[in-house]
Amino acid sequence: MALKNSYAIATPLNISIFLILLTIVYLRLRPSEPPKLPQGPKPIVFQTFTPRTLLKYNGQDNSPVYLAVRGKVYDVSSGRNFYGPGGPYENFAGRDATRGLACQSFDEDMLTKDLDGPLDDCADLSPDQLENLNGWIERFDEKYLIVGKLVPFKKTDFH
Repeated sequence: MALKNSYAIATPLNISIFLILLTIVYLRLRPSEPPKLPQGPKPIVFQTFTPRTLLKYNGQDNSPVYLAVRGKVYDVSSGRNFYGPGGPYENFAGRDATRGLACQSFDEDMLTKDLDGPLDDCADLSPDQLENLNGWIERFDEKYLIVGKLVPFKKTDFH
């Protein structure tokens, strides 16, 4: 004798619901693409600069902003609003800023005039000026990347 109210499990509605649930479970558990890391900045190659070759890194035309202190060349581009065009320290961009920082002066006469001459050894700085300079060097060492060294121009160097 057959049951009058027999229920079939494999009805079109049940199959549809089962397929929808199976799809949802698959979409939740399927492996996702690995996360893509953002590209880092271009690597900076440590370079040797002369006062003349450093000059082009003054921030003009969106170029990097470099300055030198005691022979170390720093990339101060992240402080462009201070060291780049229009900033309070813009005179130092692309230049040896050693004497100006030591003397706390932004005057043009603090900058090396002869770009092909010897570097300023700053031998005449007072103890207070040297202490001030060392404070700047500590600040730059902590905050900015050293991208090179500043050396005097030699007659054998090519432009």
